[in-house]
Amino acid sequence: MDRDVDLAKRAKIIEWLKTELVDQLSHLLKGMWEGSQHKIVDGLASLIASCYILGRRLGISPRKLDEAILDKMKQHREEGHQLEEWYGDISVLEDHLRKR
Repeated sequence: MDRDVDLAKRAKIIEWLKTELVDQLSHLLKGMWEGSQHKIVDGLASLIASCYILGRRLGISPRKLDEAILDKMKQHREEGHQLEEWYGDISVLEDHLRKR
């Protein structure tokens, strides 16, 4: 019985985190619409934090997620992603993650 309750609780938390992601994305988009840097930063921070927490709930450590992001950025850079070519955004993110 306890195992079933724990399973249900874990599933409920994952569903709640998914709705949080949608809510935080909405907050971010409203901040962008209003031109509010405070709301933009808050929305982005909330989204990133929720992604790490959701990953943890799904069995993915923050370190593993960071490594996956680095791998993804390396792939984008090697493929000549436009954001890298135009602004160097991919390299900046890679550099930031490696210095943590």
